[in-house]
Amino acid sequence: MKKVVVIALGLLLATGTELAAQCSLCTKTAQQLGEGPAKGLNNGILMLAFMPLAIIAVLGVRWYRSYQHERKGQQA
Repeated sequence: MKKVVVIALGLLLATGTELAAQCSLCTKTAQQLGEGPAKGLNNGILMLAFMPLAIIAVLGVRWYRSYQHERKGQQA
């Protein structure tokens, strides 16, 4: 389990900070705003996306642990 977490974090860090988290409408708006506000808009979009992804990750980890616990119980 720890190996999977380390690999996932490594891949996340390897992607870099320049993530394109904008829809086409947001991209056009950001181009009109200029460089500084566009980065702020992109960071805001990433912050809004973080919480649902974090919730999904927590649910996934809880499901995985529950599955492993049930599997160990069946083997005994």
